[in-house]
Amino acid sequence: MNDKIDRRVAVIGLGAMGGAMAATLHRAGWEVTGFDPSEAARTAAEKAGIKTTADLADVAGSPYAVLSLPAAGIVETTVPRLLGTPGTVAIIDTTTSEPGTSKAMAELAQAQGAAFVDAPVSGGRDGAATGSLSAFVGATDEALAAAEPVLLALTGGKYSHIGGPGSGNVVKLLNNVLAAANLVSVGEALGVAKAYGIDPAKAAASISEASGGSKVSAAMYPNWVLTGSHDSGFSMGLMARDAALAVDVAARIGEHPALLAAAANQWQDALAALGPAADFTEIARTVAPAITPAGAPTSPVA
Repeated sequence: MNDKIDRRVAVIGLGAMGGAMAATLHRAGWEVTGFDPSEAARTAAEKAGIKTTADLADVAGSPYAVLSLPAAGIVETTVPRLLGTPGTVAIIDTTTSEPGTSKAMAELAQAQGAAFVDAPVSGGRDGAATGSLSAFVGATDEALAAAEPVLLALTGGKYSHIGGPGSGNVVKLLNNVLAAANLVSVGEALGVAKAYGIDPAKAAASISEASGGSKVSAAMYPNWVLTGSHDSGFSMGLMARDAALAVDVAARIGEHPALLAAAANQWQDALAALGPAADFTEIARTVAPAITPAGAPTSPVA
């Protein structure tokens, strides 16, 4: 990294992903200040050596800012406050957001001489903690160049520049709805195997070596579903939201992906049965309850 770069960075949102990214940047030599309204989130970050604040104004104007927020609406209210104080070089938004929001924030940042890139990430909390996330980047070439020092620290260079502002959000949403559909289809397939008296773990391992294999069959089901642990760290509420948003984004441009929409509807059913706090791998409990020790949900969540 260029030693002339001002390595002060604010991490906005210190949840499972944001907290892990803050720790990764801290270990990489960045001067990190984390913001989160949750005292518990701030305390957890402080244990990793991160300086924190409960006042967003304290980090406004930081040369770099990484956003890890729950929804596009919060991005829309946060970015103007960060840009309200001069000094921002680049804002890197890792939120699974909406393309329209990212386009608007990129225009706002550019008008104030700063860069904004949408860079939603994949790799989960483990990738965030080890600086090995992959990122789907939407940005102008100039904005990407400004944000690259932080992106390199978070991904080790494993990012794809998809296109202009908003395009990173589109491809991340498509990635998530494909994963959502695969979690349903693999669960249903392993449920059929179980009904035939076949060990689902053996079926998953065999399929994973063939044309039907995927990360879902090779890792997610063996590690989180068949064991009954369901501890991926990613919630049912977030995956159901992302799947629905992907279908909605498609509809806005006149596309109607029928299979993806059907899968998204199954996630809404699982959300109603299990609640937003359930692990996203618990979708198996509604599509193939016989293959997970956790079994079917006992009653709908109020």
